[in-house]
Amino acid sequence: MPRPAVQGSAADAPAPSGRAARLQVLATLPPAQLAELLSGDPVKAAPWVQATAEAGLPEGQVRFGRMLLEGLGVPRDEAAAYGWFRLAARTGDAEGQNMTGRCFENGWGVAADPARAAHWFALAADQGHAWACYNLGHLYLDGLGVVKDHDRAFALYRQAADAGHSRAMSLVGRCFEEGWGVAADPQEARRWYRRSAEGGYFRGQYNLATLLLADGETEAAATWFERALAGAPPASRAAMQDRLAPKS
Repeated sequence: MPRPAVQGSAADAPAPSGRAARLQVLATLPPAQLAELLSGDPVKAAPWVQATAEAGLPEGQVRFGRMLLEGLGVPRDEAAAYGWFRLAARTGDAEGQNMTGRCFENGWGVAADPARAAHWFALAADQGHAWACYNLGHLYLDGLGVVKDHDRAFALYRQAADAGHSRAMSLVGRCFEEGWGVAADPQEARRWYRRSAEGGYFRGQYNLATLLLADGETEAAATWFERALAGAPPASRAAMQDRLAPKS
């Protein structure tokens, strides 16, 4: 029996019916075509990603779970997304563990449970997963599902920041600014906010601009405020604009 083939661009070819046939095609593709196929148009990629998930590949399970969570190429289904994340998590996949934690944190497809969120974040954080360190840091900072521990929160934010996580850099700066889990140090706060800002994170940019303005560096502050507003999502942008508006 001839092996199924994808003619021309893999991303433009219709997916053959049946998981086995799709997996057979995937097994024959060179890496560049495989990457194109799995990361292209979500509608076209969905059956292929689903095939890798059903074949037991954790990367495919997480990818398909994200598509279901966001409704990309498939109908939005948070419960199904949680199921795929949990399957990946059970293999020890750090991203699957982190996303399982996010589901418990936010009530995506499962009842919200911050203690269980902390459990899954901790498993991924122990593998050095930067997002999991950042997410677990929030729980320790606020005492959600765990005993409030600013020292632990700071350590987790710092671990993520040292791995290049720009959002965590902003939180490290905030810890230095507020004295959360570390001695207050305005210069260190400013340094970490700058690292976050230069990494493109809008909150780091806003926080840096706030400190610059307080130090009288109005021109530099204006530049970072502009960048923060340009990169912020609508709700955050509106809140920033309200805080920056002159008070009568």
